[in-house]
Amino acid sequence: MTPAASVSGFYYSHPESKYFSVGKITKDQVIRYAERKNMSVEVCEKWLSPVLNYDA
Repeated sequence: MTPAASVSGFYYSHPESKYFSVGKITKDQVIRYAERKNMSVEVCEKWLSPVLNYDA
């Protein structure tokens, strides 16, 4: 496929489908994520900034 970053798939809908969104993440979640990834909290905050529930 062109471009290489393209995404394709089959998409089905159903009248009884339920949709949800994932909320913003908190500081304690970022800290645990950083520990699991062996990264600094600051680097994680940089990359996760659009979904943070606080000001980094």
